[in-house]
Amino acid sequence: MPRAQLTLADIEDLRAYERIRDTFRDGVIALKKRRRVGVGPLLTVVFENRETIRFQVQEMARAERMMSDAAIQGELDAYNPLIPGPGELSATLFVELRTEAELREWLAKLVGVERSVEIIVGEGSGAEVLRAEPEAAHAAQLTRAGTTASVHYVHWVLTPAQTDRVAAGPVILAVNHPEYAHQSALGPETVRELLTDLRGGR
Repeated sequence: MPRAQLTLADIEDLRAYERIRDTFRDGVIALKKRRRVGVGPLLTVVFENRETIRFQVQEMARAERMMSDAAIQGELDAYNPLIPGPGELSATLFVELRTEAELREWLAKLVGVERSVEIIVGEGSGAEVLRAEPEAAHAAQLTRAGTTASVHYVHWVLTPAQTDRVAAGPVILAVNHPEYAHQSALGPETVRELLTDLRGGR
């Protein structure tokens, strides 16, 4: 089953979007609540799907007052790779820093953090570690030698057997970086959301 990419027909024009924006935004906020996982004090991961990415494109078009198909298609080209296909997970990693001092300290310390995000399925000696990979098109823009960005995009590709292990649980989201090692157990609502992605919307 191919990735369900967004097309121009999925994006409302500005006037139509204003009419539905409040309801749409409320729905996406509720959806993201089930898909957002804090990992330690500084990092948050949001697992993306077609609806969260559609909201991102709509909001970008609204903020930039995009009126042409070409401008909106440019946003679709940038964000469609973040929609997971069957057997895939996609996530945005946020480094939550609030002061200039924190930015200077932690963005230098966390170089390579986008390659340190893991999903751990199972427990004990039978646990399996599934490490995320940076999303290629965005990684080229976000990766630097001496400092990192505050936002990264990562993805996983799972086998059917690994998907079954996610369903069986337990599932832990971890960041395993020399300067930052934390993990969080995923709740049942979040696991159900991930299984929907992995099974192609089923």
